[in-house]
Amino acid sequence: MTRFIQLSTENYREPGPTPSNGDIALLDAYSEAVTKVVDKVLPAVVRIDVSHLSSRKPRYQSPPGGSMDERVTGSGSGVIFTPDGFILTNSHVVHKTNAINVVLSDGKKTKGFLIGDDPYTDLAVVRVNEHDLPAATLGESRSIRIGQLVIALGNPFGFQGTVTTGVVSALGRSLRVDGGRLIDNVIQTDAALNPGNSGGPLVNSRGEVIGINTAAIPWAQGICFSIPIDTAKVIATLLMKEGKISRAYLGIAGQVLEIPRAVIRAYQLTGSRGVMISHIERSGAAGRAGLVHGDVIITFAHKRIESIDDLHRMLTRDVIGNATKLEILRMGKQMEVTITPEEMN
Repeated sequence: MTRFIQLSTENYREPGPTPSNGDIALLDAYSEAVTKVVDKVLPAVVRIDVSHLSSRKPRYQSPPGGSMDERVTGSGSGVIFTPDGFILTNSHVVHKTNAINVVLSDGKKTKGFLIGDDPYTDLAVVRVNEHDLPAATLGESRSIRIGQLVIALGNPFGFQGTVTTGVVSALGRSLRVDGGRLIDNVIQTDAALNPGNSGGPLVNSRGEVIGINTAAIPWAQGICFSIPIDTAKVIATLLMKEGKISRAYLGIAGQVLEIPRAVIRAYQLTGSRGVMISHIERSGAAGRAGLVHGDVIITFAHKRIESIDDLHRMLTRDVIGNATKLEILRMGKQMEVTITPEEMN
C-alpha cells in the first residue's frame, strides 16, 4: 500500500543561485585546511577520565555524624605535547582526583599521573608511561589576529575526536577562575565548546596549538575561551620542573575603596582607588609588617594598586621572601611600610 503525503507549497521558494566556481573553490580550500589540521593534530588529542572520592552524609543505617564515600567521575580532554607522554590539560579536569585514566586517539587506555596543576591559570600537566606518541606542535599565541580561523578539538560529552571550527572573536579578555584570580589575555572564540572539551587544544590553520580550551558561557551562544599557549608553555615548564607554581601571599583580605578627592590632591596620587584591608592574619606577612584593618594599599613595589586583581598580579614567585615597599593610606595619611611576602601553601 502506498501512502500519499500532501505537501504544502505555502512556504515554497525557488532554489537560490548556483554557487560560482570561485565560491566552490573557497569552500574547498576551507575544507581542505580544516581536514589537514585534523589529520595532523587529532592523533595527539586524548580523553581524560577522572574519579575521586567525595564524602557525603549517609541516608540509612549509619551512626550519627558518620559519612560514606561516594565515587564521583568526570571527563575532559588533553593534548600530547611531547612524544614521551606529557599532556597539557585544564586544572579543573584533574584537580584533587584519586585516579586518572587516559584514552589515546587509537582507543588505547592507559593510566595517567598528575605532574602538577595550577588552579590559578587552570592548567595542568599529566603524563602517561608511553613512548613514541604523536605530539602536537605548540605555536605562539602572541601572533594571533582577530578573525583568523581556529579549530577546537576534544571530547565533548565523551564523544571522542570531535572537531568544531570558528574564528578568533576577541583578544585581551580576562577570565576569572577558581581561587578568584584573573587569567589575562584570554582568547575568545566562537568555535563551539561543550562539557568535556575542557583541556583540548585550540589550533590555527597551520596545525599549531595556540590555546588550551577552558570555558564557555552556558547561557550564551558562541562565547568560548581558551588559555593562550604562551601562558601554558611557561606554566607547563614550571610544573614539569617543580611540580607546582609558587605564588606570594600577604595574609590579608581586601576590598576596593574609592579614595577621597581631597586625599588624592594632597598626595598627588595617580589613581582614584586602592585596596582596603578588611581582614588580616596577625601571624602572616602583613601582620608582622604592622598593617592593620582599614589600611588602604595604594602601591606595591612602587607600582600603583587600584584593585584586588592588580595586587594579585604583583604577588609572583619573584617577591617571595624579599623585602618589598608598600605605600598605604592610614586615617587619611600616606605611609610607607616594608613587607616580606610568604609563599602560598
